[in-house]
Amino acid sequence: MPIAITAVPHPASGAGSFRGNDSALLGIVCAVVTFWLFAQTAMNIGPLMARDLGMPMPVMNIAISLSALFSGMFTVVLGGLGDRWGRVRIVMAGNLLGITGSLLIAFSTGAAATPMVILGRILQGLAAGAIMPSTLALLKTYWDGRDRQRAVSMWAIGTWGGSGLAALFGGFMASTALGWRAIFILGALVSVASILLMRQIPESAPLAGRSGRTDWAGIVSLAVGLAALLVVVTQGSSLGWGNLLTWALLAVALVAFGVFANAELKAPHPLVDFTLLKNPVFTGATLSNFLINGTAGALAVSLWVLQGAGGLAAATAGYLTLGYAVFIIAFIRVGEKLLQRFGPRRPMLWGSQIVLAAIVLLMATHLLQAQYVIVAAVAYSLFGLGLALYATPSTDAALSNLPGDQAGAGSGIYKMASALGAAFGVAIAAALFTALSDGGLQAVGAVIEFSGRQDNLAVREAGMVALAFTALMAIAALVAIAIFIPKQAGDAAADRGG
Repeated sequence: MPIAITAVPHPASGAGSFRGNDSALLGIVCAVVTFWLFAQTAMNIGPLMARDLGMPMPVMNIAISLSALFSGMFTVVLGGLGDRWGRVRIVMAGNLLGITGSLLIAFSTGAAATPMVILGRILQGLAAGAIMPSTLALLKTYWDGRDRQRAVSMWAIGTWGGSGLAALFGGFMASTALGWRAIFILGALVSVASILLMRQIPESAPLAGRSGRTDWAGIVSLAVGLAALLVVVTQGSSLGWGNLLTWALLAVALVAFGVFANAELKAPHPLVDFTLLKNPVFTGATLSNFLINGTAGALAVSLWVLQGAGGLAAATAGYLTLGYAVFIIAFIRVGEKLLQRFGPRRPMLWGSQIVLAAIVLLMATHLLQAQYVIVAAVAYSLFGLGLALYATPSTDAALSNLPGDQAGAGSGIYKMASALGAAFGVAIAAALFTALSDGGLQAVGAVIEFSGRQDNLAVREAGMVALAFTALMAIAALVAIAIFIPKQAGDAAADRGG
């Protein structure tokens, strides 16, 4: 049976006089794709941007991860602010932040290029943190039943589909006379379109007027902990794992996380309401969402292997991801139908298993280049199919188990999980790849015979190791779903073959 929820109108929301329509939904999707389609192109064109701007690749790796990191750090508090100050207002502010960040990157140049890109990526992350939870909460408020499930599917196409098209779109734009800078100018224009289309949506602020102090202790401690951990992950090999600074940063991260946990347990209005995690379905959906988004590192690493070891241009490598985008967009609504027929558990498991199979195929960097290009194209298609089957059931499972007045904060936790999963999945995979791409890993070469050219052996070994890490994240997602998401009626009989 499908999981359904009923939106509870609040006097401040205006829900009684407005029902969600397609133009309002288009505005929401436009807001979403400014991050997932436009900002995420950096995962493919990052090396090209670094060369053009004179940025060291380790610094570009940090810049690539910063947007997802800042989105994850602030998505919960911004979702909570949307509940109190107005969700439409917060989404509009997010669009304005996105416009500013995109234009900073588009016009970065000279000695100021590095700080402009870093600041632009931070603002893009804050924009996503403002947009993601409040748009989900607006879907819960103004769309009901099957209309809501369809709206969630369109929203998921904007997120998962946008990320699927990002590599292809980024590579194509970078190869044209317009260049990669046009990507971010277009992103700013799409934000403007979102603002115009969403003006029709009445304000929704279910907690308006309620007293509540901002949990600054939680915000600051989480930000410090995540920032320190990101530096350790991305720069640990450069600094040296025996360097005192590396261990000091790790200690800062651990202490900050301890302070964060203590602050959240004591705060009257915590940044992360741990009581929401007592619901096993919400916990399973959120944890698996973190882990599945972490597999995004597989896309970045495999594209870099194709460019670094195979000599493919960013555009050519991006074209191989066409199947990824097509399958996500084509099968998102299949995931919705599977949700309605089987509930969330089975399509989430099926989707995660297909993602794992795709990563295993991408790990075959020992093949000849012509063979690997074909395998990669198939793997990207499977990756898209797996994510498409997983996306709507996972999102609906999380939303359906949220109290009405906590939709913004709960959606924020769910989206924080996806943002932080993507940030650290990409950062760790990229760090492993960067650290090993010069010297490789002899243990891998001793076990597996790499065909063809041997001058690119280190890059191929590095890719295999980094991709293996993302495979572990997919396996962990399967475990989380199996443990936390309950079986629906008939599942037990199906598992026994009955």
